[in-house]
Amino acid sequence: MEQREIEMIEQLAAKDSQVNALWSQHNEYEKLITKMESKNYLSETEAQEVKELKKKKLAGKTKLQALIDQQK
Repeated sequence: MEQREIEMIEQLAAKDSQVNALWSQHNEYEKLITKMESKNYLSETEAQEVKELKKKKLAGKTKLQALIDQQK
């Protein structure tokens, strides 16, 4: 995400609880993915979990983008 998009999301999050929830969830997924991918080895279960987290993160990002587009 570009810096200006992040700034816009943070401004919207202060006013809109839905944006705030999506942004918090997006950041939480990012932390979990980073933590898991920092391991030297991932089991099949962990690798699958990372894939699922990435899918959820992308779905949330798509929703955030739609909300940003509405505000433009």
